[in-house]
Amino acid sequence: MDQRTGPGDSQPLNRWRATARSLARELYLRRQALALVSTVVVTIAAYAAAYAVRFEMRWPADYTRTFFVTLGWLVAVRVAVSFLFNFNVHRWRYSGIRDLADIVLATLISTGVFYLVVSRLSVQPTVPRSVILLECVFVSYALGGLRLSYRFAFEWYQRRLTMSGRAGDRRRVLIAGAGEAGSFVSHHMIRHPESGYVVVGFVDDDRRKARTRMWGVPVLGRLEDIPSVVDAQAIHEIVLAMPSAAPAAIRRLVNICEDIDVKLTILPYERGVLQGPVRLSQLRDVQIEDLLAREPIQLALPELAADIAGQSVLITGAAGSIGSELARQIALHGPERLVLFDQAETDLFYLDLELKEKHRRLEIVAVVGDIRNRARVEEVFELYGPSRVYHAAAYKHVPMMEVNPSEAVRNNVVGTWQVAAAAGNAGTRKFVLISTDKAVNPTSVMGETKRAAELVILSCADLFPATMFTAVRFGNVMGSQGSVIPIFKRQLEDGKRLTVTHPEATRFFMTIPEASQMVLQASLLEEARSHITMLDMGQPVRVLDMARNLLRLSGESRLDDRIEFIGLRPGEKLHEELTFEHEHTRGTVHPKVRVVERGSGEWSLDGDGQELARIWEAASEPGEGVPIRLVPGSDQANQPAERMA
Repeated sequence: MDQRTGPGDSQPLNRWRATARSLARELYLRRQALALVSTVVVTIAAYAAAYAVRFEMRWPADYTRTFFVTLGWLVAVRVAVSFLFNFNVHRWRYSGIRDLADIVLATLISTGVFYLVVSRLSVQPTVPRSVILLECVFVSYALGGLRLSYRFAFEWYQRRLTMSGRAGDRRRVLIAGAGEAGSFVSHHMIRHPESGYVVVGFVDDDRRKARTRMWGVPVLGRLEDIPSVVDAQAIHEIVLAMPSAAPAAIRRLVNICEDIDVKLTILPYERGVLQGPVRLSQLRDVQIEDLLAREPIQLALPELAADIAGQSVLITGAAGSIGSELARQIALHGPERLVLFDQAETDLFYLDLELKEKHRRLEIVAVVGDIRNRARVEEVFELYGPSRVYHAAAYKHVPMMEVNPSEAVRNNVVGTWQVAAAAGNAGTRKFVLISTDKAVNPTSVMGETKRAAELVILSCADLFPATMFTAVRFGNVMGSQGSVIPIFKRQLEDGKRLTVTHPEATRFFMTIPEASQMVLQASLLEEARSHITMLDMGQPVRVLDMARNLLRLSGESRLDDRIEFIGLRPGEKLHEELTFEHEHTRGTVHPKVRVVERGSGEWSLDGDGQELARIWEAASEPGEGVPIRLVPGSDQANQPAERMA
């Protein structure tokens, strides 16, 4: 410390700061009264200034009486209109364009009222109309300027306070996207410096935005310039603020940032995300789902509430990934009763707990049971009389079903028949089976049993014409239990290599919400009756590309060193398909949903369920093969019993 100064020299300054803070707190507590006083003071000053300007600073003595007689009326009118517009309760720190527009409107209204008043006053000389006009302009500028000045001073003080307190902890942010979303994000970060962010700049591919500024922050270049900008500006985090960006654009950004050691976050597309104030909590890490090779499909379901309201709904396999999401979405649309059927007791318990906490007025029944147990299934239909059934229960893991074929048949084929037959006999109005693309030209036990389950539903459509039977066929569901992405993430957390079956293996991918919406949409389409429906899933995605993108998002640079090829497992195909060669599809009222036409050579189950009874008996014999016999429309249909042994 300099010898000429001592600790005591700062005491007067500290006392002054303490007094100023105390005064500021008192004024803040009385901000409504202060706002009213400001309106009065500004009105008086503007009225006086209008006279001074009108008479070129030479105030005629004759107008002094006019000024004081009319001043009271002007102040009264201004105060009354300020109460009408609730100006006294507005918080000045949040003043914006809307507030300025209100001030202008209120000023025009009060000026008009004042003009009518003075025109009826018997005061001479009368108030010049130019004075009334000038006063209107002056008071508008002054009231608006006061509010904006207060907001500017408050934000400046907050930024200075935050930066002086923990400047080293603030994260320097580069925003990708200089549009509306980028404006929302940057403005929020600037106005709330306590969040710990400082916006350094934008990057955007729109050439018209080059070298422009938004909220005082410059556009520093295009997306390709991110590496150089990050290096020059010491960026800590990149925010992708393009909620409507195509997955291809997100993949491009991920590729650009591949060799950059910065955090990458995104403002995701969600309904209403830009209809209200953006919160920094809406920002999240870029997820693998953001990199789909097509646009995520949002199915509008305005008719769902009308279809489900007041109905008893049964979901089998309710504790699984698809079943639980179906339960959540259906619960939002006001059914009378929601029956959750699953043999997984623990997962069912937590789903039941979650839904009962969120939907206290909804009758939710958690039923522990096995779809292979005919008595239990029929008991559920008798007790709860579901008019809507969503059949999600199935064994789905391809390699595991290859070594457990009897259980695959019991669950996927016989279990489906048990539920479908019970629904038909009980007069259920709608039955929706969740199928898979692995049922097309199946090469695995799982695929063959799911194809048989499709045929069960189509046969039941003929056996029980009063019930609408339909099956929904789609590809891999990202994030579902046992799917490739959770496996990759677990391997990544354990520090292991990501296992990919084959460099050219491709799959169709969709998210859990998409899959659930697809099932619900199918139940609403009359065209889906007695047919299989499918989602337009775009182009298949290489599993290798998914693995590489996940590694990029995790900050890995040497991608190939973290990937191991293990070869196709038993029953797996190199490429999946959505339709057989003999199948044709046609559009529906929804452009992304198609219906598979039933051809004359369509496979069908033999008889009215007797074939299923024989399958059940064979599957019940330990050590016996399980024959699936499909009445052929082609010679592919006869599957030898040895295939399922």
